[in-house]
Amino acid sequence: MSPGSRYTLTIPDLTGRRAVVTGASDGIGWEIAAALAGAGAEVVMPVRNPSKGAAAATRIHDRHPAATLTLEHVDLSELASVEALAARLRADGTPINILVNNAGVMTPPERMTTSDGFEVQFGTNHLGHFALTVALLPVLRAGKARVTSQTSIAAKRGSMHWGDLNWEHDYDGMSAYRQSKIACALFGLELGRRSHAAGWDVTSTISHPGVAPTSLLAARPEVGRTASTGGRRIIEWLSRHGLGVGTVETASLPALMAATTPEVPDGAFYGPQWPGNAGGPPGAHPLWGPFRDHGAATRLWEVSEQLTRVRAS
Repeated sequence: MSPGSRYTLTIPDLTGRRAVVTGASDGIGWEIAAALAGAGAEVVMPVRNPSKGAAAATRIHDRHPAATLTLEHVDLSELASVEALAARLRADGTPINILVNNAGVMTPPERMTTSDGFEVQFGTNHLGHFALTVALLPVLRAGKARVTSQTSIAAKRGSMHWGDLNWEHDYDGMSAYRQSKIACALFGLELGRRSHAAGWDVTSTISHPGVAPTSLLAARPEVGRTASTGGRRIIEWLSRHGLGVGTVETASLPALMAATTPEVPDGAFYGPQWPGNAGGPPGAHPLWGPFRDHGAATRLWEVSEQLTRVRAS
């Protein structure tokens, strides 16, 4: 890891490996991409904003001058954009060895929908990543890939809102966010089970970053937030003083551990280890209650196929 990291994580040599990291233009995703590039991987950075992506790539090159980076465009809230990215990566034919589904949006002030009509958190955080992962299965299988799905500490409790997945009635932003992140974990676990049953040779892990001062609660005009939330200002203060929460860099470590630790089983779950799991060194977690429902995971996969019209083949 870079100088100043509170904890040490040894990442194996990734020379000759291809990694794809969503949300790599800032925050935790940027730290993940930078660490993988520093370990020798070619890192594909699918970003929504090309200028922001270019600036992020420049910063990685400043830290790791020999980094091999490929910028791609994707808007995870648009299924057509997701399929276009997947089609380009499939046509390229290079096996993908690591996929980190990290990007996300959190609690817009008002209910918003994606261009496909889904509640924006469910549509971006879960359905966008579901569609991308399933569409990339040919090159993931070719690379005997590790897929890491990023969930959230918010998903410790709650459940899927089956009667109204898109929150068209009685919208609650945090409950919708919680559902989207439970869905990320259920998808990751179901992916591992299906891979094992079908012989896809893809390993699936899940992780959560704890709590850190990322851009999730910062000003995000694209989701109607014109200024940072009060919660983010509190998190920034706690992070600066090392009180209970992590930094952006330490919050990247669970996903890196989940994506690169050799010989991990499907369904391995990593996150910060301090009491409450908001901060601390990364390590393995037992699955939280909402993640243990195999029936919900199977149902979510089937519903996600119907909603995205993307199916594993």
